[in-house]
Amino acid sequence: MKSGIIILDFGSQYTQLIARRIRELGYFAEIHPFFISLDEIKKFQPGGIILSGSPASIYDQNAPTPDNRIFDLNIPILGICYGLQVVAAGYGGKVEPSNRREYGKASLEISIPDGIFEGIQNGSQVWMSHGDKVAQIPPGFETMAHTENSPFAAIRNKSRNIYAVQFHPEVEHSRFGKLILKNFAQNVCLLKRTWNMKNYAKKQIFEIKKIVGREKVILGLSGGVDSMVTARLIHDAIGDQLTCVYVDHGLMRRNETEAVVKRFGSAFHIPLRVVNAEERFLSALSGVTDPEKKRKIIGKLFLEEFQKVATEGAHYEFLAQGTLYTDVIESVSVKGPSDTIKSHHNRVQEVMEMIQAGRIIEPLKELFKDEVRQLGLTLGMPRELLFRHPFPGPGLAIRIIGEVTSPKLFLLRQADSILLEELKKQGLYDKVWQAFAVYLPVQSVGVMGDKRTYENVIALRMVESSDGMTADFARVPHEFLAFVSSRIINEVAGINRVVYDISTKPPATIEWE
Repeated sequence: MKSGIIILDFGSQYTQLIARRIRELGYFAEIHPFFISLDEIKKFQPGGIILSGSPASIYDQNAPTPDNRIFDLNIPILGICYGLQVVAAGYGGKVEPSNRREYGKASLEISIPDGIFEGIQNGSQVWMSHGDKVAQIPPGFETMAHTENSPFAAIRNKSRNIYAVQFHPEVEHSRFGKLILKNFAQNVCLLKRTWNMKNYAKKQIFEIKKIVGREKVILGLSGGVDSMVTARLIHDAIGDQLTCVYVDHGLMRRNETEAVVKRFGSAFHIPLRVVNAEERFLSALSGVTDPEKKRKIIGKLFLEEFQKVATEGAHYEFLAQGTLYTDVIESVSVKGPSDTIKSHHNRVQEVMEMIQAGRIIEPLKELFKDEVRQLGLTLGMPRELLFRHPFPGPGLAIRIIGEVTSPKLFLLRQADSILLEELKKQGLYDKVWQAFAVYLPVQSVGVMGDKRTYENVIALRMVESSDGMTADFARVPHEFLAFVSSRIINEVAGINRVVYDISTKPPATIEWE
């Protein structure tokens, strides 16, 4: 029986997003490094293989390449971006640097409207991100589509069921990208839809029971969606073998600690231990301005606080974390040579050592944020808890650019509270994916009354997204921005200027640090 689709990762930041899109369509997908052996592929019995993108160039001396025998398995293949170049080079085509790199939106002109392009509108928008081009397609292949700058934007070998596209169908900017992936899974690979969150929950509960046995697990609860769903899932699996610990590092939003304790207890009735460690965290962050150092310090202290609790009484063999796909992708290579964007506090050295020792439980590490919310709904969790805006583990430390101090935290909490309060009052909270304030390390001249001021600047960040991998700034009404700005400047002493961040991801990230 065909098990689903194997995605070979060549290091693209979008690899996990491909899997997420395939699973969203109801088909199982599993990611493996590009160097997976042929025997492992055969053991999986895939109905299809997808070759991901990569920051590399296929003509580089150490370019990542798969075992070329995958092309002889008689399994449908779809190459995406770098995957197109792997297909072209593997069959004798020619790939070379492009005189004109192509990043962003492009219009896809389709010449063969069947196969993966069945039902796709000609001239539809696709998302390009490449600096190389296929200069000559291999023998036996034909051109299916082109763009202004890519004469071979899509090619195929129909007899071998091999397709390849230069663009990224997995990102939202490719208008019919999801249908292209569906056509590949359903019409080319002939797969059946068996993937859903109910099955995922059952599988994770089974795996957690199997791994943990009779041992005990300690979970660091942040109060956010990820850690709450992790707690509920693990508790459903092992019950009282789980201990949840909330470390108040002094970097939370206004009144967040009190809300977390109340929310967690009333919603799940799971005992929660609260550790007040604000003084220790702020002391360790004193004088630190580098965002990577902030994350590592916070991650290290988190683990130390857990270890303190663990040694007080019961022995905890496992540490649980609400790590997501995006946390892993943006921290380290994920089953492939992907470029590092930023480290994550769940990936400090001590945690990595525990992962290598098999003592970490991360049941969400292959899910995106929206999938975690769906999993929470499947587990019977309240919708209002699951659809809160994401909040980073390092908290406000990475929303204060520069050194973290108590006075800066006080100002940021007030400004952030006003933004969130007005979003909810004016019915905009659920219309943006994430919203927050950022404290900038600059001061500007202002006039308040008849006096000249030289005070601090707050940046507002509001984005629209579905998974955090790509994001666009939210087009909220100008009247809303003006009202929030006025409230912050009038009510938060020390702030005399408010700016709005209109950058997209990529090239920027959602968080500023």
